[in-house]
Amino acid sequence: MQTEINSIELRNLKLADYKELRNSMVKAYSEIDGAYWKEAEIKNLLQIFPEGQLVILVDGKVVGAALSLIVKYKTAITNHNYEKITGNYTFSTHDNNGEVLYGIDVFIDPAYRGIRLGRRLYDARKELCEQLNLKSIIFAGRIPNYTENSHTLSPKDYIDKVKLKDLYDPVLSFQLSNDFHVIKVMKNYLEGDSSSKDYAVLLEWNNIYYDKSPKLINARKSVIRLGLVQWQMRPLANLEALFEQSEFFIDVVSGYGSDFVLFPELFIAPLMADYNHLSEADAIREIARYCDPIQKKFSEFAISYNINIITGSMPYMEDGNLYNVGFLCKRDGTFEMYTKIHITPNEVQYWGMKGGSKIKTFDTDCGKIGIMICYDVEFPELSRLMSDEGMDILFVPFLTDTQNGYTRVKQCAQARAIENECYVAIAGCVGNLPKVNNMDIQYAQAAVFTPSDFAFPSNGIKAEATPNTEMTLIVDVDLDLLKELHEHGSVRILKDRRHDLYQITKLK
Repeated sequence: MQTEINSIELRNLKLADYKELRNSMVKAYSEIDGAYWKEAEIKNLLQIFPEGQLVILVDGKVVGAALSLIVKYKTAITNHNYEKITGNYTFSTHDNNGEVLYGIDVFIDPAYRGIRLGRRLYDARKELCEQLNLKSIIFAGRIPNYTENSHTLSPKDYIDKVKLKDLYDPVLSFQLSNDFHVIKVMKNYLEGDSSSKDYAVLLEWNNIYYDKSPKLINARKSVIRLGLVQWQMRPLANLEALFEQSEFFIDVVSGYGSDFVLFPELFIAPLMADYNHLSEADAIREIARYCDPIQKKFSEFAISYNINIITGSMPYMEDGNLYNVGFLCKRDGTFEMYTKIHITPNEVQYWGMKGGSKIKTFDTDCGKIGIMICYDVEFPELSRLMSDEGMDILFVPFLTDTQNGYTRVKQCAQARAIENECYVAIAGCVGNLPKVNNMDIQYAQAAVFTPSDFAFPSNGIKAEATPNTEMTLIVDVDLDLLKELHEHGSVRILKDRRHDLYQITKLK
């Protein structure tokens, strides 16, 4: 993988992509001479079924693709070879009245493997299958490691061992982990596939929403899954130790299909232990130099784990001033910075910290969100301005040392959820840091708060973590419920404001 990725895009294939598509395919199938689609074939495929051809781009360059046809279910499960299912590469087998999305190719440039781009292509195929209201996805997968085991195992025995994880096959193991199941083994499927001994495994993924109304491609999801990290403060030997612990939590919440992961305010504070001989102001400025590498690493995690990461916060130096900032690292490879606006008296006294001057919301693939750091949530004007810009979810990374400090954050966050008819997610640090001055004790309870109406919990609390215990909190929130609330709620707070008497506006 290249050292830095700035953007990732998943979209439909265009004929103008052909040169880059061919180059990536040649690299992906380097062991097979001439294994690439000709331009005329791709042009024909795009004319027949443009929706089914997907590509993934890294920094604007095509690095992988997934190509498909629609065929009858009977055609897909009857014994066939690659030439037959593709109509001798003319794609005449495509049938708009078919029930199955048949995968004819998927590949990733080897230089970009290991960051789960293939999984994104498969997830997009599944989404397409659901949107087209097709019964299943079927394709014949190679078993390239079979040649190493063919002298002792039959194809059936080999498949069974791969299922049990006694053996690993780069193709079959990946498909099984993506919820595909084996239909049968076929012989002489792909000419020249010596590593598979000319065998292929016919695999299927079933669309559980079959017969339901299809959705538009890339339609924004209604139900969004949030992963909140209640971070245990612990000694950290170095920056790599911080990354290792962070990746553990990102892996956990992404494994549950979360769309966002939220880290707490100043969760990197253990790195100050090496500078405890300095004053508090000098120590925190020392770890401000980690800001840039943390952003870059978390952007890599966002890409690799296909999740939007809210990095909590960390100290940041700019023009000689110290700020408390964090980053929204999006899973498309882009990132944006947010800054704490309101600085507590403690932060001013011990660290000489200054407040930021930008109030903004952020567009994501799951709707518009707001981010405020700790003390900011105690000022209702900020979230009201964000709400006016269409914010659906407000994320609040916080750090509080005592229960009364936490109570201020919690109660204000609940108020922001009610008055702005949005969801509010909060996450903080727990535990102790005896070797870090001014950061020695923590108290937190991560939670997700909701508006207060019949569609939501009666107490306005969607979920809460166990207080002062390291853990994750996985919570689903439904954005369609907010739309219903805005228009038909028992009260309509956003609609019933008296703009004839008062207004809140940003100063230019």
